[in-house]
Amino acid sequence: MEKLVSLAKRRGFVFQSSEIYGGINGFWDYGPVGVELRNNIKNFWWKRLVRLRDDVVGVDTSIICHPQTWVASGHVKCFSDPLVDCKVCKGRFRADHLSSLNCLKKPSLSVEECAVKKKGEGELTEVRQFNLMFETYVGALKDASSMAYLRPETCQSIFTNFKNVQTVSRQKIPFGIAQIGKSFRNEITPRNFIFRSREFEQMEMEFFIHPDEAEGEKWYRYWVRERAQWFYDLGIQKEKLRIREHSKDELAHYAKGCTDLEYEFPFGWSELEGIANRSNYDLSQHSQASGKDLSYFDDEKKEKYLPAVIETSLGVDRSFLTVLSDAYTEEAVEGEEPRTVLRLASHLAPVKVAVFPLSKKLAEPVRKLEMNLRKNWITDYDEVGSIGKRYRRHDEIGTPFCLTYDFQSETDHSLTVRHRDTMKQDRIAIDQVENYIKDKLENH
Repeated sequence: MEKLVSLAKRRGFVFQSSEIYGGINGFWDYGPVGVELRNNIKNFWWKRLVRLRDDVVGVDTSIICHPQTWVASGHVKCFSDPLVDCKVCKGRFRADHLSSLNCLKKPSLSVEECAVKKKGEGELTEVRQFNLMFETYVGALKDASSMAYLRPETCQSIFTNFKNVQTVSRQKIPFGIAQIGKSFRNEITPRNFIFRSREFEQMEMEFFIHPDEAEGEKWYRYWVRERAQWFYDLGIQKEKLRIREHSKDELAHYAKGCTDLEYEFPFGWSELEGIANRSNYDLSQHSQASGKDLSYFDDEKKEKYLPAVIETSLGVDRSFLTVLSDAYTEEAVEGEEPRTVLRLASHLAPVKVAVFPLSKKLAEPVRKLEMNLRKNWITDYDEVGSIGKRYRRHDEIGTPFCLTYDFQSETDHSLTVRHRDTMKQDRIAIDQVENYIKDKLENH
């Protein structure tokens, strides 16, 4: 993790938010290559879930909803984590994570070990529940009537918009509604870099089905397989991804089934995405609380019902960390220093092609070439340092191809293409570069 965090800052993937003021725990900023990688992940999800399907449509809803949304969903009453305070170091910790969190005063010990082994030095308070929602106020007055919340998940506004979306899109059950958006949770102990933070982005899809189908497992199993395949197509190593179905005692009271896709991060196996059979609990709660009829009428069967839901929920930031972890490689190079390389799938790489002049004297034709390639791909022009150092910089951000224009290029109208993964170099005619890169990217 230390190497990933170092690389992320050094190469402009992720920075600590407000770093010049000492940072703020649980919040992160994405740099120039980081934002491109994030966008590539989101675009790949949106293309697969929405654009290539005729049974899923998209929405983009507001971060602040009517506060009754969170009363009806149960978040105001139940969306909390168990919290304990240490009376000595004054740290606050999740009571169910004490064995995996370090004591602030004695980092060599976990909070649990400190409390047990160093009795008197790590005395903990009784467990109490801490609501994770961020409170805010809407309007000029700050009182109970104007209090609202930053949403802790994106799915509830999909449920409240179900009727609107179904009507205007003319979709018939079964169909899904997808959304990518920011959510906020006041985590007691944000940790593991961007894995658990207080501001994060989600990619969620609610797939509405007939309630009878919730009793079976057709759509539930379908979406478990579909979501696992998405990660394989993303480029994730199969042996580092596993499917874990929840036992009955883990399920929420309204859920008929839940499966986690877990990834083996440097800190161990952890949840990456959840696929849940939520029955028709959510629409039922909002229909009852609002007094609005959210049922669906099937014209063909002349049947009216509240649909059940299969949910797929994935964090953009966790996906980002997964991609970094999975692609990070250190390897020996004969006759040279070991190199660090991100073996990203080409469709995820923040920069697709880097273009170098061997000398600054050759800058003019190289800049012209780079600007032409930029019409099709994210590119980078780099003339700083030796060619070797430029290669290494782009290895670390996962650039699949580097083009070098040298003095010979002036006469033979060719340049050198260097491949990231193999470091193999090809000599290609300049007028064939665009077709060459296009072919390699499509088959990489």
